[in-house]
Amino acid sequence: MSADNPLYQRHLSSAREATEQQSQDLLEHPSYKLAFADNDFLMQDELRHVRLQLEYLKPQLILEQHQINATVVVFGSARFVSRQQAEQMIAVAQTKLTQQPDAVALQQQLREAQRQLKNSVYYEAAAEFSRLVTQHSKDCPDSSLMIISGGGPGVMEAANKGAYQAGGQSIGLNIVLPHEQKPNPYITPEFCFRFHYFAIRKMHFLQRARALVAFPGGFGTLDELFETLTLLQTGKANTVPVILYDKSFWNRLINFDMLVEEGLIKAEDLELIQFVDTPEQAWQAICDCYQLGQSL
Repeated sequence: MSADNPLYQRHLSSAREATEQQSQDLLEHPSYKLAFADNDFLMQDELRHVRLQLEYLKPQLILEQHQINATVVVFGSARFVSRQQAEQMIAVAQTKLTQQPDAVALQQQLREAQRQLKNSVYYEAAAEFSRLVTQHSKDCPDSSLMIISGGGPGVMEAANKGAYQAGGQSIGLNIVLPHEQKPNPYITPEFCFRFHYFAIRKMHFLQRARALVAFPGGFGTLDELFETLTLLQTGKANTVPVILYDKSFWNRLINFDMLVEEGLIKAEDLELIQFVDTPEQAWQAICDCYQLGQSL
C-alpha cells in the first residue's frame, strides 16, 4: 500500500493515537507512581515498619532542627473546660430550666455544668503551671524547658494556652482517633504534629522529657502515666520527676500504699512520684530537682 494512500494514512494516524493513549495510560497507572508518593502502596500492611519510621522521623528532625532538647510533659483529661466556659454552660442550663423546670434532661445538663465548674480548677492550674515554666524559659534560656501536651482539648489545651499567654512556644502531639481530635489553637504551628501510632507518640513524649506532670484524667492519662512509671522503674528511661497534681484525687483513685503492702512494688518505687496541690508547687518540684539556673 502506498504511503500516499488515504487508507494507509488513516491507519498510521490511528496507530499513533493508540500509542499515545497507551503511553498516557502507563503514566497514570498506579504502578508508575513514585513509591513515596503512592498512598495506596504505603498503607499496605507490609509497609507498616516504613510508616512507623516516617512517623518517628518527621517530628524528630523538626525538633532537632529547632534545637529543642528539654521538655515538660503535661498529661490530663481532655474533658475539662475553662472556668469561663463552665460558667457559660451553667448560665445556659439555668436559663433553659426556668422555661422547663421539670425537664429531667435539663436538670442533668445543669449538674454536668456544675461539675465542669468544679473541675475547671484543673484547667486553670494547668494553664498557670505552663505559664510559670514558659516564663522561666524566656528569662533563663540556658535552662529553658518547652511545654509538650497531647495537643487536644481539656488539660492539653490549657497547657498549650499557658505557654501561649506567656509569649512562648509549645508542642502538641495530636493523635488520629475514631472521633477526630482536633489540635487546640494554642500550639505553636511548626510544632503541631499528628500521629497514627500511639507508640511513636509516647516515644516523643518521653524522649526529651525533663519532667512529667499528670493532672486528673481518665484511661488515656492513666495509660500514659503508668507506662512512664514502668519505663522509669525498669530503667528503660532516665529518671525524671513524675508529679501528680491534686494528692487527694490520686490517693482516692489509686491505693499506692497497698501495692507496697502486697509486695507488688518496692517501697522505693514510690519515690518516683511526687504529689502537689498548686501550680507553684509543681514548678518548685522541678526547680528543686534540677537546681534551675544551671543548664539542664
